[in-house]
Amino acid sequence: MTATTLVEPAIRVTGLEKSFGGLHVLRGVDLEVERGSVVALLGSNGAGKTTLVRILSTLLRADADACAVRGIDVARRPEQVRETISLTGQFAAVDEILTGRENLVMIARLRHLHDPGRIADDLLARFSLAGSGGRRVGTYSGGMRRRLDIAMSLIGDPSVVVLDEPTTGLDPQARIEVWQAVRGLAENGTTVLLTTQYLEEAEQLADRIAILHHGRIIADGTLAELRRLLPPARAEYVEKQPTLEEIFLAIVGDEREGTPS
Repeated sequence: MTATTLVEPAIRVTGLEKSFGGLHVLRGVDLEVERGSVVALLGSNGAGKTTLVRILSTLLRADADACAVRGIDVARRPEQVRETISLTGQFAAVDEILTGRENLVMIARLRHLHDPGRIADDLLARFSLAGSGGRRVGTYSGGMRRRLDIAMSLIGDPSVVVLDEPTTGLDPQARIEVWQAVRGLAENGTTVLLTTQYLEEAEQLADRIAILHHGRIIADGTLAELRRLLPPARAEYVEKQPTLEEIFLAIVGDEREGTPS
């Protein structure tokens, strides 16, 4: 047995079930997320993605499960799980009256961390927001708010970050800004569980992809492994045309700082 096999996964879910009245949302979900990896959880509306995320982040109790974050049982020791995991929901949880820096400083102070100003400045630089840190968040673009929201979720150095449909409602340029932020998390060794409805998003970001359908994981693997589930591709000559997203970005540019919304 190698040393790798002895490492507890960042997230382990076995037989997870959850019902609301007579509606069975999760019907025995099994999922593992390796430490330092990005796993995308795909599923249509109503598949149970957000319910799973809420259980993992201790906001909701499961009906039946064996569910752990970094080896910590979610149901038995929720307080310890909250110290390990950070959740960013579908809408940016930022204070629009405060500046970007003030938002970060506030969270650092609430966590009783030393030198909140330095923490804020480091995160602003990391997420390419240093030039906008002194502006009110109400003037930020959608992508900038989302990046600030993700930066706020990293205060306290959580080892596991859950992003629940982080690019919902964002324009193409803002989505790419968020993708860059997620890649930065992975490069720094943070474990990321990403729920999304966008197939391209999963293809761009994920080490592994799990497909949740009618409350169960029906496929789980790398993109290459999932491709092998289909018949072999037939080679044909196709003239590649630029995608609409490529055309959009070529016309408007790719400005990291954004402009006031």
